[in-house]
Amino acid sequence: MTSAALDDGAADGWVPAEEPPDWYDVVEPPDWYESETAPPPPDEAPVGDAVAAPSRGTPEQVLRDVWGYPGFRGDQARIIDTVVAGGDAVVLMPTGGGKSLCYQVPALVREGTGVVVSPLIALMADQVAALSALGVRAGFLNSTQSPRDRARTERALLEGQLDLLYLAPERLTVPATLDLLDRARIALFAIDEAHCVSAWGHDFRPDYLRLTVLHERWPRVPRMALTATATAATQAEILERLHLDAATVFVADFDRPNIRYRIVPKDAPRTDLLHLIRSEHDGAAGIVYCLTRASVEETAQWLVGQGVPALPYHAGLDARTRAANQARFLREDGLVMVATIAFGMGIDKPDVRFVAHLDLPKSVEGYYQETGRAGRDGLPSTAWLAYGLADVVQQRRLIDSGDGDEAYKRQATRHLDAMLALCETVDCRRAQLLRYFGQESNGEGCGNCDTCLAPPEGWDGTVPAQKLLSTVVRLDRRGQRYGVGHLLDILRGKPTPRVRQLGHDQLSTFGLGDDLSEREWRAVVRQLLAAGLLRVETGYGTLRLTDDSAQVLRGTRQVRLRREAPKAARPARPTPAKAPPVALDDAATGLFEALRAWRAGVAREQGLPAYVVFHDATLRDIATRRPADLEALSQVGGVGAAKLERYGPGVLAVVADG
Repeated sequence: MTSAALDDGAADGWVPAEEPPDWYDVVEPPDWYESETAPPPPDEAPVGDAVAAPSRGTPEQVLRDVWGYPGFRGDQARIIDTVVAGGDAVVLMPTGGGKSLCYQVPALVREGTGVVVSPLIALMADQVAALSALGVRAGFLNSTQSPRDRARTERALLEGQLDLLYLAPERLTVPATLDLLDRARIALFAIDEAHCVSAWGHDFRPDYLRLTVLHERWPRVPRMALTATATAATQAEILERLHLDAATVFVADFDRPNIRYRIVPKDAPRTDLLHLIRSEHDGAAGIVYCLTRASVEETAQWLVGQGVPALPYHAGLDARTRAANQARFLREDGLVMVATIAFGMGIDKPDVRFVAHLDLPKSVEGYYQETGRAGRDGLPSTAWLAYGLADVVQQRRLIDSGDGDEAYKRQATRHLDAMLALCETVDCRRAQLLRYFGQESNGEGCGNCDTCLAPPEGWDGTVPAQKLLSTVVRLDRRGQRYGVGHLLDILRGKPTPRVRQLGHDQLSTFGLGDDLSEREWRAVVRQLLAAGLLRVETGYGTLRLTDDSAQVLRGTRQVRLRREAPKAARPARPTPAKAPPVALDDAATGLFEALRAWRAGVAREQGLPAYVVFHDATLRDIATRRPADLEALSQVGGVGAAKLERYGPGVLAVVADG
């Protein structure tokens, strides 16, 4: 594979082919790479900029001294103990669940440098900057660096002056890098975003398949594979392809209770999106996913025209524009990023308050990973999806007309079927989502998704289904096939010129469906497609029967449908999301805003994203406790030793003024 192909985001073997999540590491770039294509490198690599080398000690001491947290959550302690003892681990943990601590803490406890394999060179500088702010000695090697900075990082590695080193898989597996690592002392290998190894997944990276070299070349160095999305099948693929058969597998609770899942009919999606932003998340950061680059550009421009600050992101933009837009999103408050799936993996912005989809995702895994970028700080957030009949037709056509072989198409169809089932369920969406990842809920509704808050009505749609399928049969007997709109004109008895010209007003089913509105009929068609009782013909978008349709026509199969509420019946303002874990009174709210303003100034001055200084959750805690001295401030979660020394006096000054 050539460097140019990698840079264009058109990597051979990518699944799906159209939108890689970020540009690859170009190991041997052409002469023009640095000036025309690469994202702008940082002014100075942050190697050695940490305040001091963190004190070695137990994992609990490192967590407290470096990160300022009083204790581990969930399986973190067991995972870390496994790796510190030299064992391999596979970690399945939701976005925001604390995966990074599972390799960062052992890297500080074990002797040597922790090597992190990450597919996201666009984010490595920010990841290293965040660690440097904690006093951790971190660096990266990728094509955005100057030769001087690259040599400086390599020297720090060989001299034992790095705790963590970030590498892309393409960079890691070249001979020069392998030889460099042979000369260094390695504490562990952490393979982040390990689902990229799955050829059936939504973020396949072929270079991940070459990471078996880690076990072959350094058999005594513990390895970790970490991901936020993995079904049982993907988990098995990770174990097999990375030769982690002896690894201990840790599967965390996949529930994100602070996220409210909501799926709405796709009637006026941009208007509904604007209502969501203004009524629930005005002035907050968010991500809006669209299927095509054109839709990204149009939606971003439309939001700006409505007074919402928004930026576009897709693989068709030049790399410098992508990098600049991503940097603004990470560093500024209240921006909305409108993007294809090329954006988001590895984004560590904790205060994203909503993730919206204007088009149907291809799989539940993709949907879960994308929605998981909301509310990483644990505060209430929204996952919102506008879903309609055209989405189902389009996705079916994309699968049938794609270049993949039959095995891939079958797998893609199964993924889409699971996504459609999530959209059409009358049960708790969260329970169905968790069940997809092999986790059973408590059997009760979650109380924080639309189907729990406003349970939909189910109804017997067998007769309408028979009317629709019979119309398809009658047209098929004439050798005629049509799309949804024409079929609904026939069923609803609309004598359009086309219906009359073709003689379709003479069909026995003409007008038999005038008891349902066009909106209701479209919901029927959508649900029949989701249930596999109709299919879309490749290339034409016309509807055909399936093998299962005959059971409905014969009356041997009942069709239960979800009744779609009239648009006017939807509440003008949805029920507020669950309250934040720390409620603020008026005085604390004022101090919180003052702390945010102070943080914004410090972040601008240091060229850092605001959350690298402190998370909102930490500022809320400070506003509530009002610490009067450094000792009291050190007891706040998220205030480690380095941040206490660097930012403590400034925080205390704001608290005193407040």
